[in-house]
Amino acid sequence: MTEATRDMKTLEEEEEAEVGIEMWKYIYGFAEMAAVKCGIELGIADVMESHGGPITLSALSSSLGCPPSGLNRIMRFLVSRRIFKEVATSQGDTGYQQTPMSRCLMTSGGDGMAAFVLLESSPVMLAPWHGLSARVLGKGNSTFEAAHGDDIWGYAAKNPDHSKLINDAMASNARRVVPAMVNDCPEVFDGVSTLVDVGGGNGTALRTLVKACPWIRGINFDLPHVVATAPKCNDVEHVGGNMFDSVPKADAVFIMKVLHDWGDEKCIKILEKCREAIPEDKGKVVIVEAVIEDGDPQGDDQKLKDVKLMVDMVMMAHTTTGKERTFKEWDYVLLNAGFSRYTIKPIRNIVQSIIEAYP
Repeated sequence: MTEATRDMKTLEEEEEAEVGIEMWKYIYGFAEMAAVKCGIELGIADVMESHGGPITLSALSSSLGCPPSGLNRIMRFLVSRRIFKEVATSQGDTGYQQTPMSRCLMTSGGDGMAAFVLLESSPVMLAPWHGLSARVLGKGNSTFEAAHGDDIWGYAAKNPDHSKLINDAMASNARRVVPAMVNDCPEVFDGVSTLVDVGGGNGTALRTLVKACPWIRGINFDLPHVVATAPKCNDVEHVGGNMFDSVPKADAVFIMKVLHDWGDEKCIKILEKCREAIPEDKGKVVIVEAVIEDGDPQGDDQKLKDVKLMVDMVMMAHTTTGKERTFKEWDYVLLNAGFSRYTIKPIRNIVQSIIEAYP
């Protein structure tokens, strides 16, 4: 055996070993979601935040009311994922400290993502994943309907607890995306006096927008059972209805993370109703959705694309025809809905982009 042949064989063996390690990550990948969910349910990040500094395992277990042995193993895992940080306390003991990621898991405060974790890790949302191959093969109903006997919206209407999980998750997303959108692209809402948020849930996005742009009067539009539980707010009117029938009139329509729930035919129908709601001369529809780029982006852009592709898998598991769209697919639905032109602007460090569509 030549030296070149030996080197080639060694390289192949190393690659095989790396593949084996990588496969274990897929086999046990669910452990990350489960451990993060456990941390949220225990309230670990909230206790650490209120503590105000590094906290020992003993103090943390005492505050949470749980034995230290199991907690130690959960913390060891979450520290290994850089969710929490292990540091020395002022007394020289080993303690735990918050990180930017762990603060996202707090159930109190403004822009955390705990509600989204609790929604996506709930038994209701996990069950449809087992039918993903059936969805790809086109067998039977959608995976969510196969698991629960109804689509996600019908199920939520009949199950208030799950409806609340959805509303809380959408609200947490709004608290992160809307300020980033206003900071990055403030000109989007210049000259807009009235704005209707289609599929606005409990109104969090619109309340955040009106606070940032006080010249706007908002109309929060969603299904009747959704707006029935929405909190009252000055300058925001809650209106119940069906976006496939009509959309309340306004200077502009705002629609965030709604169109990806639907296939092209229904997406076009929704956009047509949005176009009918705005003035022909100066109206516009502001869409906040992911746009999947062609090619292989680099750095942080690649990380954002990875998330977009994961969300596309979520759409396959949880909706009947929903999907994340490419530039070409957005062009198709917008032009077929009757819009003459549109612009697409990315939002810095956010999965979604702003699409402004004009009649």
